[in-house]
Amino acid sequence: MTSTATHVAPQRAAGDGSTTPAPRPARRGRGLRFERIAQLLFLLPAVVFLVLFFGYPVVKNIVMSFQAYTTSTFYTGEAPWVGLSNYVSVVSSQLFSTALLNTALFTIGSIVGQFVLGLLLALFFRRNFPLSGLLRSLLLLPWLLPLIVSSAVWKWMLDQDSGVVNQFLGIFGIGSVPWLTSPAVALITVIGVNIWIGIPFNTTILYGGLQDIPTELYEAAALDGATGWKAFWSITWPMLRPVVSVTLVLGVVYTIKVLDIILGLTNGGPANATQTIATQSYDLSFKQFDFGQGAALSNILIVISALFAIVYLRLNRKAIDD
Repeated sequence: MTSTATHVAPQRAAGDGSTTPAPRPARRGRGLRFERIAQLLFLLPAVVFLVLFFGYPVVKNIVMSFQAYTTSTFYTGEAPWVGLSNYVSVVSSQLFSTALLNTALFTIGSIVGQFVLGLLLALFFRRNFPLSGLLRSLLLLPWLLPLIVSSAVWKWMLDQDSGVVNQFLGIFGIGSVPWLTSPAVALITVIGVNIWIGIPFNTTILYGGLQDIPTELYEAAALDGATGWKAFWSITWPMLRPVVSVTLVLGVVYTIKVLDIILGLTNGGPANATQTIATQSYDLSFKQFDFGQGAALSNILIVISALFAIVYLRLNRKAIDD
């Protein structure tokens, strides 16, 4: 009897809530640790890939920009430390100001053209009409083609003597236009080709953003008489601003470093009319084999891209908060 009573007493005490809860089983702790280790192992390949193919090249490029790194370095292994000499040389060169101006004009012209036309097409395809899906698919073709292929096709089409564009203009009595050989026209031509290539990207991103805007907002605005442009500025644009920010930042970061299109069309000419910081860095590294100055110029381009992204995102966030 006594043993039975003593055995029941703790159960009653536990039922009254006077005893402390039992400790967490050790198996659950080991399971959580195993799950954490498994998550880290799944991340390891991606981390290794980023370190090898992104982290190391960036660090190596920064180190090279402070060295006299030339073809002889591959044989001797010697790359004397020159400090900021490479940066001073590229910034003080006569071509740097021209390349910087061309880079700004090329980037601004391309981004404005791509974004405006991409937004118009996104608004157009938002409406349902026959073959809209097929047309959206065909619109992606310029984006899917390799850039060097696109530039080669456009170079053939814009040839001054036998190009399709000049032959078409000749039907209307317009003379042959030196699209790629005139310093006054070459940069505009390259910007136009880059706009053609970038329209699908802008259209796709903006179209996705438009699909997320509830149609109920437009229906409610229509009851108040807000349609057309009023609905666009009061509903579409405010709701689309986060997507616009991503589109513009990605567009600038991509456009500011465009190389293959310019090389395929004009190779930086004529008379450096289409020479940009990216093409100048390429020339220094792979034509003059001055890898130190080429690395310094590419680092300047990275800094410009980073500064734009930081400043634009901060200003845009401030505008949204206000």
